[in-house]
Amino acid sequence: MIRGSRIAAALLLLLALSGQRDPILVPEVSQHEVRVRQGFTGTTLLLFGAILDPSGARTAGEYDIAIVVKGPTGPIRMREKQRILGIWINAESSDFRSVPSFYSVASSRPISEIVDERTAAIYELGLGSLQLSPSGAIDPEEQTRFSGGLVDLMQRQGLYHENGEGVSISEEVLYQARISMPSSVSIGVYTAETFAIRDGRVIASATAEIEVRKLGFERFIAVFAEQQSFFYGLLAVAMSVGMGWAAGRLFALV
Repeated sequence: MIRGSRIAAALLLLLALSGQRDPILVPEVSQHEVRVRQGFTGTTLLLFGAILDPSGARTAGEYDIAIVVKGPTGPIRMREKQRILGIWINAESSDFRSVPSFYSVASSRPISEIVDERTAAIYELGLGSLQLSPSGAIDPEEQTRFSGGLVDLMQRQGLYHENGEGVSISEEVLYQARISMPSSVSIGVYTAETFAIRDGRVIASATAEIEVRKLGFERFIAVFAEQQSFFYGLLAVAMSVGMGWAAGRLFALV
């Protein structure tokens, strides 16, 4: 911690001498690459860094920090189930064009206390401000219902979280946060965006990237499924039929 204080102090001095007026963020992530192997149970990312005031004064107490980690986005169809005559069936549905496969936000205070709704929507700060991009004509009330249902589903799967006290600020300029990623995370490039906020305004931001990739046999299967989707589907069907036949023969012999 003493070494971190000396580095921050040196950077503050350099900024003051260079005439820089806007505060800057110096972010870092404990892992820029997450390797998914057999038996992977998830991981916890440590996001840390410093916010440097060009005046050379230690005024980080005037700032709030919000960190958003977002996974690869893609389309998704959300279906609503209804119970008819005692049977649950698919009823109405809604399509979304751009849904993050993972979303986690941690902040030094609850988002509602540090920015207004408009600012939160611009920067997608908080689960209630996610821009999920519904496609097609849809009633606003239905859109709210489906969006809420999608966020709730992702929360229950451990893929979406919001922690209003997840960022700690120490030494007046240094911050850190821990964000957990479950074993079900999708492969791809994730972004970790850090925002420095003062008086309800975002005054500085910085982005780091994290790559989640599979290794070994899991990587072979993932690449094969992506590049040879037709043959992967045939193989999956053949394996299902073969296992069903084998199970039937086994029970017939018992």
